[in-house]
Order: sequence, then C-alpha cells, then structure tokens
Amino acid sequence: MAKNKENMLGFKIFKVVLGGLFKLYYNPKFVGGENIPTDGPILVVGNHIHIMDQCLPILCTKRPVHYMAKKEYFDNKKVAWFFKLAGCIPVDRSIKDTNATGKAMEVLENDLALGLFPEGTRNGLKEQRMNEIYEICKDKYPDYKKFIKKMKKQKASYVNYLEELMNDKKITKKEFINNIYDVQGFLEKLVEKKVITKKEFDDRILLPFKFGAVSMAKKTNAYLVPFGISGDYKFRSKNLIVRIGKPIKANEDLEKANAELRKEIIKLMKENSEK
Repeated sequence: MAKNKENMLGFKIFKVVLGGLFKLYYNPKFVGGENIPTDGPILVVGNHIHIMDQCLPILCTKRPVHYMAKKEYFDNKKVAWFFKLAGCIPVDRSIKDTNATGKAMEVLENDLALGLFPEGTRNGLKEQRMNEIYEICKDKYPDYKKFIKKMKKQKASYVNYLEELMNDKKITKKEFINNIYDVQGFLEKLVEKKVITKKEFDDRILLPFKFGAVSMAKKTNAYLVPFGISGDYKFRSKNLIVRIGKPIKANEDLEKANAELRKEIIKLMKENSEK
C-alpha cells in the first residue's frame, strides 16, 4: 500500500502517546488479543457503540489497523487529525463509495489489517429518529430536551424493535410510550412473559449487518476477526471491555457468513456481561 509507511508512523505515535492516554482515562479491559493473527490479511469487525470504538481493537495488536470511517469525521476539524493519524479510510455513506471500497480492498490485498463495523453506523438514535419517536410520545413527555437526553441512552436496535412490536399489535401504543425510557428492560420483561423469544431479543442487540465485511473477506481470502465491546466510555470506567474472538473464514454463502459473524459478535458481547 502506497501510504503504508506514513500510516505505520501514525499508528506508532497513536499507540505510544494517544493509546496510553486512552487507557489511563477510560481504564478499558482487553480480552483475547492473542486471537488477532500477526500476519496475513484480516478484517477486524465488531459492534459499534461509540466514536472511539476502533481504539479498543487497535490497542489489542501491534499491527496497524486501517479503519473505514464515515467521511464526516474527516470534515470535523476537532477529530479529523485523529482519524488521519490512525490511517483510517474515509467513506461517503450517501453514495456507493467505490473509491473507499477500492482502498479497503488494497489494504487486504497487501496482507494488511482492515477494520470496519458491519452495522454501518453507531447503534444509537439519530436526531431525526428521536424526533419521530417524540411525535408519538410528546403528550406524556412534553419536555423535549429531557426526552432527547433520555433517548440518547437507548439503543436504536431496541427502539426499532419495540416499534415493530407495537405495529404488529404484540404490545399496545401505551406500553410503547410508557417504556420508552427503558426499552431494554421492557424487552427483557417481554421475554419473561413469552411475548418474544430470548433468541429474538438477543438478536436485536445489534443493528442489521451490511455485507461489506464478509464480501471483502471472501474475495481476498482474509480472516474475519470478531470483537464485542460493552460498557461505558467514562473516566476510569468500571465496565468497558473489548473481547476478541477467534478468526473465522467467510462461508461461500454470504447470507450464512453474515449470520455466523453476527452470532459470534453477539456471543462475545454476552460473555462480557457474564464476567
């Protein structure tokens, strides 16, 4: 890769300086770093809950990991330097960005490490989505600022599922509104009541997966290295964990490969909460 030397330098600076500060501030726990292959093409893939998620798997390996990140991060002067220094690849999500895909494939074809999030975006509610939910709930929660503050703590995947259950008449609109501030807790109660199955609940911990990771892995014969992140990004966190799973090869059937990858990442996330 033409810019590999530049990216290697940036990666080393990141690991020594920023990596140290990151670990000191957030106090993360790393599990399974030995599962990351030391050579050959790999895709490091996992769930996405925070802008700093890519830091955790990067700090688990000595290899530079070229992450694919939305181009908006590179347009933001406050954080653009960080993503450039870490050797990230900007992706325009408003189009089919063949340029970004080409650069990602080049990384793998040169036996390097690529990182991406199969969900395609963070599992949090965007402003437009929160406004849509507010329209349903505003009679009970008229304080818009308070509502938005509460909703920022909810997983988009869970909220979307709760709305599906309401639309399918499995829960009432009143139940939807009354439990919008604790969607996960309410879904767990629905499992206990057998309104939904445990498998259905577990699967909704993540947003739907895109096929980019398994497709690129198949085309380049690269290993998929799954990881699961859980916990809170806050000063000296007590529960921030990244767990790296064993490398897997993409199945010939991309639908099946995506399902297997998703299942493995969910498994790693659940193991985090069990320890």
